[in-house]
Amino acid sequence: MASSLRTRRGGARLRTVALIGIDGSGKTTQAHLLAEALTAAGHRATYHRNAGGRRWLGRLAQRVGRPDAQRLVGRDGLLVVESVLRWLAIALALLSCLATGRTAVMDRWSVCQYASIRAHGGQRWERLARAGYRIFPPPRVTILLTVDPAEAYRRIERRGTDHESMRWLTAADAAYRALPEYAGFVVVDGSGPPEEVSRRIRAHLSEWLPDDPSTVAGPSPDGTPRPSGGGRDGPVPAQARP
Repeated sequence: MASSLRTRRGGARLRTVALIGIDGSGKTTQAHLLAEALTAAGHRATYHRNAGGRRWLGRLAQRVGRPDAQRLVGRDGLLVVESVLRWLAIALALLSCLATGRTAVMDRWSVCQYASIRAHGGQRWERLARAGYRIFPPPRVTILLTVDPAEAYRRIERRGTDHESMRWLTAADAAYRALPEYAGFVVVDGSGPPEEVSRRIRAHLSEWLPDDPSTVAGPSPDGTPRPSGGGRDGPVPAQARP
Protein backbone atom coordinates (compact mmCIF):
# COMPACT_ATOMS: atom_id res chain seq x y z
CA MET A 1 0.00 0.00 0.00
CA ALA A 2 2.76 2.46 0.96
CA SER A 3 4.68 1.68 -2.22
CA SER A 4 1.54 2.07 -4.32
CA LEU A 5 0.73 5.44 -2.80
CA ARG A 6 4.24 6.74 -3.37
CA THR A 7 4.23 5.50 -6.97
CA ARG A 8 0.93 7.25 -7.76
CA ARG A 9 2.09 10.50 -6.14
CA GLY A 10 5.47 10.50 -7.78
CA GLY A 11 7.23 13.77 -7.02
CA ALA A 12 4.02 15.65 -6.34
CA ARG A 13 4.56 18.98 -4.65
CA LEU A 14 3.37 19.51 -1.11
CA ARG A 15 1.37 22.70 -1.64
CA THR A 16 -0.71 22.60 1.54
CA VAL A 17 -0.52 20.59 4.74
CA ALA A 18 -3.01 21.18 7.55
CA LEU A 19 -2.68 20.39 11.25
CA ILE A 20 -5.94 20.01 13.12
CA GLY A 21 -7.14 18.83 16.53
CA ILE A 22 -8.70 20.02 19.74
CA ASP A 23 -7.37 23.02 21.60
CA GLY A 24 -4.29 21.97 23.55
CA SER A 25 -3.31 19.24 21.10
CA GLY A 26 -0.18 21.12 20.00
CA LYS A 27 -1.27 22.33 16.56
CA THR A 28 0.45 25.71 16.72
CA THR A 29 3.76 24.38 18.05
CA GLN A 30 3.89 21.57 15.50
CA ALA A 31 2.83 23.76 12.57
CA HIS A 32 5.72 26.14 13.32
CA LEU A 33 8.17 23.23 13.61
CA LEU A 34 6.93 21.67 10.39
CA ALA A 35 7.24 24.91 8.44
CA GLU A 36 10.83 25.21 9.67
CA ALA A 37 11.62 21.58 8.78
CA LEU A 38 10.19 21.87 5.28
CA THR A 39 12.08 25.09 4.62
CA ALA A 40 15.31 23.53 5.87
CA ALA A 41 14.73 20.61 3.49
CA GLY A 42 14.43 22.97 0.52
CA HIS A 43 10.62 23.30 0.39
CA ARG A 44 9.98 26.93 1.24
CA ALA A 45 7.06 26.90 3.66
CA THR A 46 5.06 29.49 5.56
CA TYR A 47 3.08 29.07 8.75
CA HIS A 48 -0.53 30.30 8.72
CA ARG A 49 -2.78 30.49 11.77
CA ASN A 50 -6.35 30.13 10.58
CA ALA A 51 -8.07 31.08 13.81
CA GLY A 52 -11.79 31.65 14.11
CA GLY A 53 -11.50 34.46 16.64
CA ARG A 54 -13.03 32.57 19.57
CA ARG A 55 -10.13 33.32 21.90
CA TRP A 56 -10.25 37.01 21.00
CA LEU A 57 -14.01 37.07 21.50
CA GLY A 58 -13.55 35.32 24.84
CA ARG A 59 -11.19 38.03 26.03
CA LEU A 60 -13.59 40.71 24.83
CA ALA A 61 -16.44 38.99 26.66
CA GLN A 62 -14.51 39.04 29.92
CA ARG A 63 -13.74 42.72 29.52
CA VAL A 64 -17.44 43.54 29.28
CA GLY A 65 -18.40 41.26 32.15
CA ARG A 66 -19.47 38.14 30.25
CA PRO A 67 -18.01 34.72 31.13
CA ASP A 68 -17.22 33.63 27.57
CA ALA A 69 -17.69 34.36 23.86
CA GLN A 70 -20.91 32.37 23.61
CA ARG A 71 -22.51 34.44 26.36
CA LEU A 72 -21.42 37.56 24.48
CA VAL A 73 -22.81 36.89 20.99
CA GLY A 74 -24.87 33.72 21.49
CA ARG A 75 -24.17 30.26 20.14
CA ASP A 76 -25.34 30.99 16.61
CA GLY A 77 -23.56 34.33 16.55
CA LEU A 78 -20.34 32.69 17.66
CA LEU A 79 -20.56 30.04 14.95
CA VAL A 80 -21.19 32.67 12.27
CA VAL A 81 -18.26 34.83 13.42
CA GLU A 82 -15.96 31.81 13.62
CA SER A 83 -16.96 30.55 10.19
CA VAL A 84 -16.46 33.92 8.49
CA LEU A 85 -13.15 34.76 10.17
CA ARG A 86 -11.69 31.30 9.51
CA TRP A 87 -12.85 31.44 5.87
CA LEU A 88 -11.10 34.78 5.40
CA ALA A 89 -7.92 33.52 7.09
CA ILE A 90 -7.74 30.42 4.88
CA ALA A 91 -8.46 32.44 1.74
CA LEU A 92 -5.67 34.91 2.52
CA ALA A 93 -3.24 32.10 3.34
CA LEU A 94 -3.92 30.29 0.08
CA LEU A 95 -3.66 33.48 -1.97
CA SER A 96 -0.37 34.33 -0.27
CA CYS A 97 1.12 30.94 -1.03
CA LEU A 98 -0.19 31.04 -4.58
CA ALA A 99 1.56 34.37 -5.09
CA THR A 100 4.85 33.34 -3.44
CA GLY A 101 5.01 29.68 -4.48
CA ARG A 102 5.55 28.63 -0.88
CA THR A 103 4.06 25.60 0.84
CA ALA A 104 1.25 26.56 3.19
CA VAL A 105 1.45 24.96 6.63
CA MET A 106 -2.04 25.50 8.00
CA ASP A 107 -2.64 25.71 11.73
CA ARG A 108 -6.33 24.69 11.55
CA TRP A 109 -8.47 24.08 8.47
CA SER A 110 -12.12 24.08 7.42
CA VAL A 111 -12.76 20.77 9.20
CA CYS A 112 -11.95 22.55 12.46
CA GLN A 113 -15.02 24.67 11.85
CA TYR A 114 -17.19 21.63 11.17
CA ALA A 115 -15.97 20.06 14.42
CA SER A 116 -16.64 23.31 16.30
CA ILE A 117 -20.16 23.47 14.92
CA ARG A 118 -20.85 19.89 15.99
CA ALA A 119 -19.32 20.38 19.44
CA HIS A 120 -21.55 23.43 19.95
CA GLY A 121 -24.62 21.43 18.91
CA GLY A 122 -25.28 23.68 15.91
CA GLN A 123 -25.43 21.01 13.24
CA ARG A 124 -27.91 22.97 11.16
CA TRP A 125 -25.11 25.44 10.41
CA GLU A 126 -22.74 22.77 9.13
CA ARG A 127 -24.33 22.52 5.70
CA LEU A 128 -23.95 26.28 5.18
CA ALA A 129 -20.36 26.21 6.39
CA ARG A 130 -19.49 23.36 4.05
CA ALA A 131 -21.03 25.22 1.13
CA GLY A 132 -18.87 28.25 1.89
CA TYR A 133 -15.63 26.33 2.41
CA ARG A 134 -16.11 24.12 -0.65
CA ILE A 135 -14.23 26.65 -2.76
CA PHE A 136 -10.94 25.73 -1.11
CA PRO A 137 -8.90 22.82 -2.54
CA PRO A 138 -8.27 20.17 0.13
CA PRO A 139 -4.79 19.96 1.65
CA ARG A 140 -2.49 17.30 0.26
CA VAL A 141 -2.07 16.02 3.80
CA THR A 142 -4.30 16.69 6.82
CA ILE A 143 -2.77 15.68 10.15
CA LEU A 144 -5.07 15.17 13.13
CA LEU A 145 -3.15 15.53 16.39
CA THR A 146 -4.83 13.47 19.07
CA VAL A 147 -4.41 13.94 22.80
CA ASP A 148 -6.52 12.95 25.77
CA PRO A 149 -8.92 15.83 26.61
CA ALA A 150 -7.67 15.77 30.22
CA GLU A 151 -4.09 16.33 29.03
CA ALA A 152 -5.27 19.05 26.65
CA TYR A 153 -7.02 20.74 29.56
CA ARG A 154 -3.82 20.67 31.64
CA ARG A 155 -1.81 22.18 28.77
CA ILE A 156 -4.32 25.00 28.32
CA GLU A 157 -4.30 25.77 32.03
CA ARG A 158 -0.47 25.82 32.07
CA ARG A 159 -0.22 28.31 29.24
CA GLY A 160 -2.64 30.57 31.09
CA THR A 161 -3.80 32.62 28.11
CA ASP A 162 -7.32 31.22 27.88
CA HIS A 163 -9.58 28.56 29.32
CA GLU A 164 -11.56 25.62 27.96
CA SER A 165 -13.90 23.32 29.85
CA MET A 166 -13.46 19.57 29.93
CA ARG A 167 -16.97 19.26 28.55
CA TRP A 168 -16.05 21.32 25.50
CA LEU A 169 -12.75 19.52 24.89
CA THR A 170 -14.43 16.11 25.13
CA ALA A 171 -17.19 17.18 22.76
CA ALA A 172 -14.67 18.59 20.28
CA ASP A 173 -12.58 15.39 20.41
CA ALA A 174 -15.67 13.31 19.63
CA ALA A 175 -16.68 15.73 16.86
CA TYR A 176 -13.39 15.32 14.99
CA ARG A 177 -13.67 11.54 15.12
CA ALA A 178 -17.25 11.67 13.83
CA LEU A 179 -16.51 13.83 10.79
CA PRO A 180 -16.92 12.12 7.40
CA GLU A 181 -13.41 13.32 6.54
CA TYR A 182 -11.90 11.41 9.46
CA ALA A 183 -11.00 8.37 7.35
CA GLY A 184 -8.71 10.59 5.25
CA PHE A 185 -6.85 12.16 8.17
CA VAL A 186 -3.33 11.14 9.11
CA VAL A 187 -3.82 10.50 12.83
CA VAL A 188 -0.75 11.31 14.93
CA ASP A 189 -0.43 10.92 18.68
CA GLY A 190 0.09 14.44 20.02
CA SER A 191 1.13 13.38 23.52
CA GLY A 192 4.72 13.52 24.68
CA PRO A 193 7.51 16.08 24.19
CA PRO A 194 7.13 18.40 21.16
CA GLU A 195 10.30 17.00 19.58
CA GLU A 196 8.89 13.46 19.65
CA VAL A 197 5.56 14.57 18.20
CA SER A 198 7.44 16.47 15.49
CA ARG A 199 9.35 13.29 14.62
CA ARG A 200 6.07 11.40 14.23
CA ILE A 201 4.71 14.07 11.91
CA ARG A 202 7.84 14.21 9.78
CA ALA A 203 7.73 10.43 9.39
CA HIS A 204 4.43 10.84 7.53
CA LEU A 205 6.02 13.38 5.20
CA SER A 206 9.07 11.34 4.24
CA GLU A 207 8.39 11.99 0.55
CA TRP A 208 9.11 15.68 1.11
CA LEU A 209 11.64 15.25 3.93
CA PRO A 210 13.78 12.41 2.51
CA ASP A 211 16.90 13.39 4.42
CA ASP A 212 15.16 13.53 7.80
CA PRO A 213 16.90 10.83 9.89
CA SER A 214 13.68 10.26 11.84
CA THR A 215 12.02 8.82 8.73
CA VAL A 216 14.72 6.27 7.99
CA ALA A 217 14.09 2.72 9.16
CA GLY A 218 16.78 1.18 11.27
CA PRO A 219 17.89 0.96 14.88
CA SER A 220 17.05 3.85 17.17
CA PRO A 221 19.64 5.26 19.62
CA ASP A 222 18.60 2.67 22.22
CA GLY A 223 19.13 -0.16 19.75
CA THR A 224 15.48 -1.00 19.11
CA PRO A 225 14.27 -1.13 15.50
CA ARG A 226 12.33 1.84 14.16
CA PRO A 227 9.06 1.15 12.33
CA SER A 228 9.36 1.53 8.59
CA GLY A 229 5.68 1.86 7.71
CA GLY A 230 2.11 0.82 8.24
CA GLY A 231 -0.35 1.52 11.00
CA ARG A 232 -2.06 4.73 12.01
CA ASP A 233 1.22 6.23 13.18
CA GLY A 234 3.43 4.97 10.34
CA PRO A 235 4.97 7.09 7.59
CA VAL A 236 2.18 6.68 5.00
CA PRO A 237 0.30 9.97 4.38
CA ALA A 238 -3.31 8.80 4.33
CA GLN A 239 -4.51 11.96 2.61
CA ALA A 240 -1.75 12.39 0.06
CA ARG A 241 -3.31 13.47 -3.21
CA PRO A 242 -1.87 13.29 -6.73
